[in-house]
Amino acid sequence: MIRILIAEDMAILRGALAELLSLEADIKVVAEVGRGDEVVPKARALQPDVAVLDIGLPGMDGIAAAAELSAAVPDCRILILTGLGTPHTLRRALASQVTGFLRKDVAPSQLLAAIRAVAAGERAIDSQLAVAALEATTQPLAPRELEVLRLAAVGEDVAAIARRLFLSRGTVRNYLSSAVVKLGARNRMDAVRIAREEGWI
Repeated sequence: MIRILIAEDMAILRGALAELLSLEADIKVVAEVGRGDEVVPKARALQPDVAVLDIGLPGMDGIAAAAELSAAVPDCRILILTGLGTPHTLRRALASQVTGFLRKDVAPSQLLAAIRAVAAGERAIDSQLAVAALEATTQPLAPRELEVLRLAAVGEDVAAIARRLFLSRGTVRNYLSSAVVKLGARNRMDAVRIAREEGWI
C-alpha cells in the first residue's frame, strides 16, 4: 500500500485528487493539507511514502516544503504536481530532492503511474519540461525586464523605477509581471530571489 500526503491549497482540487487516488487498490491517502508549512509536521506524524505537493502553497511554497520534507522525513518521496511548469521551477524542484514533477494537466493514468514510479524509487519527470530544462542555457529575461528587476531588488517601488527609467508606471508593472511569469515565480520578490540565485542580477 502506497501511503500518500496531498498538499494543495484549492480545496476542490485537493478533494478531487484524494477521491481519484482513493479509487486505487494500492494507494491510500493518509493526509490532506492546504498549506506548505503543514507538510512537514503532518509527514512526521503519519510517515507517508509519497507527498504530492503543489508549488503555489500559502505559508511556504511547495519547493521549500519539499526541501524541508526531504531532510525531515527522508523516506518520503516527493512528487510536485503544479500549474507552474517551467524549466526553472523544474531545476529548483530537482535541487530540493524532488523525484517527480508533473503539470496539473497530466492524464490521471500518467499521474498514477508517476506516483507508483516515485514510490518505487524511480524518477517521474514531465518529458517536455525535462528537454526544455536541458535546452535552457541562458537566462530568459529581456534586458529591460532585468533592469526593472534589479531596481526592484534594491527596494525601488514602481513609481521610483518609472521615474528613473523614464517609463510609465503601467510599463514598469508590465515588465515586472513578465519577469514573474518567465521565471515561474509567485510574485515580484520571488522573481528577485530566483534571479539572484541564478546570478542574473
